[in-house]
Amino acid sequence: MEKYSRDSLEKLTGILDHREADLLADFATRSIDGIRRFPEERLASDYRQNFAVDVDRILHSMAYARYIDKTQVFYLIKNDHITHRMLHVQLVSRVARTIGRFLGLNEDLIEAIAIGHDIGHPPFGHDGERILSEICSCLNIGQFHHNVQSVHFLEKVERKGRGWNLCLQTLDGILCHDGEIHNLRVEPHRGKRFSDHELEIEHKKSGDPVSLIPMSLEGCVVRFSDTVSYIGRDIEDAIRLGLIRRSDLPRKSVRCLGDTNGKIVYSLVSDIILNSYGRSYVSFSPDKSEALTLLKKFNYERIYSNSLIKKELGRIEQLFKEMFDRFLDDISLKKSSSPVFKNFIGGMSDDYMADHCPEEIVRDFIAGMTDHYFLRQFPEELRPQPISL
Repeated sequence: MEKYSRDSLEKLTGILDHREADLLADFATRSIDGIRRFPEERLASDYRQNFAVDVDRILHSMAYARYIDKTQVFYLIKNDHITHRMLHVQLVSRVARTIGRFLGLNEDLIEAIAIGHDIGHPPFGHDGERILSEICSCLNIGQFHHNVQSVHFLEKVERKGRGWNLCLQTLDGILCHDGEIHNLRVEPHRGKRFSDHELEIEHKKSGDPVSLIPMSLEGCVVRFSDTVSYIGRDIEDAIRLGLIRRSDLPRKSVRCLGDTNGKIVYSLVSDIILNSYGRSYVSFSPDKSEALTLLKKFNYERIYSNSLIKKELGRIEQLFKEMFDRFLDDISLKKSSSPVFKNFIGGMSDDYMADHCPEEIVRDFIAGMTDHYFLRQFPEELRPQPISL
């Protein structure tokens, strides 16, 4: 067998770049077109393409490791089979890469966006996000949104404030992934620059109306796949916990999409492929879109807003506020024994410290916490109790 030198590996990378030009669809994003804020010269020893590098950097980030103990929907419930954030992003990646493969898109870019899209989620899921946003707004540091925070972590917090210097296409897909917004069809806003990206972030934080549309088809696919990945999975979790019965599902949605997660995912993925193949946009068919909208409404009313899983929400909200105030005081008093110093500020780059006020530092520290680390900041008698269903 012929031995390959480092020069050979570099040549093989060039072959991969050329192969993309032949194999990927006309509207796909080529790896060679990846744009970094700070240009990096490709080392002869590094045979990876641009978006493959982004995937590796996200996988090796501290924030990615913390997915393992981050709430997806159900918190304070002891059940090993309930979906957590780590599993969710893997499901999104799998669904999106399946769609991308049939549409001839860049699977490395899809994977980078998918595994990084929820990095910025705080403890306790969307309830934690809402609470933290209210605190941040009161302190005049802008609203808190997990998609904005995901980009912030990867660009300005990871690696002790040096960030990962990911490609704009990856960061843009993460920022614009919003699976809470339902669209029949999304066509990329191509040609964005980092200045456009920063403006979108500022608009989102301010609360101004802003339409966050990905710059790539790959980003559009991840956006659709986010919804596809959670809608049926949340139903299965809710059935497992006894919150709903399968017979409760809207009949119109069941007739169109099926009544299990597997059927729902297969129906929606097939529909996206059939309605997006060879086109410059990603789309559902009208009937599948209507059925999905109905199913999302059902989930919000019967699952996400269910009072049975909100029993400890008041306590959690109080702990968020107490923790934020405590760490602000610790920074003001330069209390080096505080967790905010020992586990966050310590070793942070001068640039990070110069560019962030104490309120933003505390926001970043709390947003990065896992559920259990958050709870460990309080005596056991003050912690919310596990919920029995």
